[in-house]
Amino acid sequence: MQLVAEGLPSAEISVRLSLSLRTVETYRSRIMHKLNLHDLSSLIRFAIENGLATLK
Repeated sequence: MQLVAEGLPSAEISVRLSLSLRTVETYRSRIMHKLNLHDLSSLIRFAIENGLATLK
């Protein structure tokens, strides 16, 4: 969540975490679905408001 909040693209997150691009995109999609969020900005806002990520 921190990397998403920092605005990194999925490709960069996958490299940093040693995961496939598809895995990162799947995780993000599942999280957004479970939280009923429809866009990336809503996910970032949720993460910051709930202490899951900080802005650097």
